[in-house]
Amino acid sequence: MAKHEHVRVAVIGSGFGGLGAAVRLRREGITDFVVLERADSVGGTWRDNSYPGCACDVPSHLYSFSFAPNPDWPRTFSGQRHIRAYLEHVTDTFGIRPHLRLNHEVLRMEWDADALRWEIETSSGSFSAEVVVSATGPLSDPRIPDVPGLDGFPGKVFHSARWDHDYDLTGKRVAMIGTGASAIQIVPAIQPRVRSLTLFQRTPPWVMPRMDRNITGAERRLHRALPFTATLRRGLLWGIRELQVGAFTKHPGELGLVEKLAKANIARAVKDPALRAKLTPSYRIGCKRILLSNTYYPAVAQPNVDVVASGLHEVRGSTLVGADGSETEVDAIVFGTGFHVTDMPIAERVFGADGHSLADAWKDGMESLRGATAAGFPNWMTIIGPNTGLGNSSMILMIESQLNYLADYLRQLNVLGGRAALAVRPSAVHAWNRKVQTRMERTVWKSGGCDSWYLDANGRNTTLWPGTTGEFRRETRQVDLSEYEVLRAPRTASTTTSRPPRTKETAQ
Repeated sequence: MAKHEHVRVAVIGSGFGGLGAAVRLRREGITDFVVLERADSVGGTWRDNSYPGCACDVPSHLYSFSFAPNPDWPRTFSGQRHIRAYLEHVTDTFGIRPHLRLNHEVLRMEWDADALRWEIETSSGSFSAEVVVSATGPLSDPRIPDVPGLDGFPGKVFHSARWDHDYDLTGKRVAMIGTGASAIQIVPAIQPRVRSLTLFQRTPPWVMPRMDRNITGAERRLHRALPFTATLRRGLLWGIRELQVGAFTKHPGELGLVEKLAKANIARAVKDPALRAKLTPSYRIGCKRILLSNTYYPAVAQPNVDVVASGLHEVRGSTLVGADGSETEVDAIVFGTGFHVTDMPIAERVFGADGHSLADAWKDGMESLRGATAAGFPNWMTIIGPNTGLGNSSMILMIESQLNYLADYLRQLNVLGGRAALAVRPSAVHAWNRKVQTRMERTVWKSGGCDSWYLDANGRNTTLWPGTTGEFRRETRQVDLSEYEVLRAPRTASTTTSRPPRTKETAQ
């Protein structure tokens, strides 16, 4: 018989969000929790993405927890290996390992309205929890488009987030599908060793120089000896990005100068006017995420690289057919086609108070209160939820703000006492999202003339936050109980025997 475990809090996922939640729980004096992780180690997207050239496009000292500074970052923009090592270090330093349940993929979560708890089925046992913190993240489930004929391709096929390190690309004819953040790192890393590289590009990205360098030993010693210097460095990086937000969210016209610099960056590296035209976007810079690389343009200008200015339309045996009718024969296909961001698969496994799934609740678009709680799903909170993404800064800042909200949420439950749950009012969710979407109309992400992965099937941007990180921190500093309904179970109810109907208490 599978083991059953009851905890106060169940955290789903062990990336930055999940580990951050675990640390915050311990700092709040809560030790009755588990971290359910489907893989065999922590790290989230920095475990899954191990493709050649994988690195972060946010400076290292800003892409780390404020409560766990790392004075020993080796580069200003660190690679995947060092970020993953940092997360392992956080896990050990803050005593998270006893709470980990590795190889526990969540298959179904169902709210028990009588017992006021979540019943959780995983691949390695069952759990029940008073509160669930979903930290699976939007970049966890790869998206491969449904391309006709792909099943009949005789060569190797994999997604950038599931890189096959046993397959040697040396001397192979390789197709790279997509030109997002992963692709512009992969292309320069594999171009020198492949026989040919065909890049299928539906829309060219804007790429700016990457101001990356080794962090000197003297700098690292200074940060170790005088920790406030690392704090100052982080604060400067944060402040610069806060000042940039207005151009993205209120005055997209101010991005014109940045666009000119980006065009000059293309011109410096790409001398062929036809190729340069293919690589120059027609939309306002910032509409899609601005990518950083010093090596992407030089790589695509090499003679063994061919840029197809269209998406992949069809696969005929080993021949790839572009939407423009071009044909290319390859040995391997690498998909850099992103993730299920606005249709996260975890939503199909979460069943709320009315028995419907979160995917059903979000079928017309993701909505939550302050990026955290969803109507119909009591005592359930998501980290990096709807409209918490950023276009120019560090997601760790947003995660820490949501951890503040989580901490106060749990404090409110403590104050209420007994067996209680908080159910966010639909009116509060709708009011919050109306405000967010109204502000979104002015942003470059809506007015910049592009079709990005920030937008859902209805054209709504349910991904990004249309403000500063400082503003989001203020909005999530504490829970406003007027936005919630308090649910209580009868005092005589038992969580293990028959369950009489629940009662409701309106928060004042």
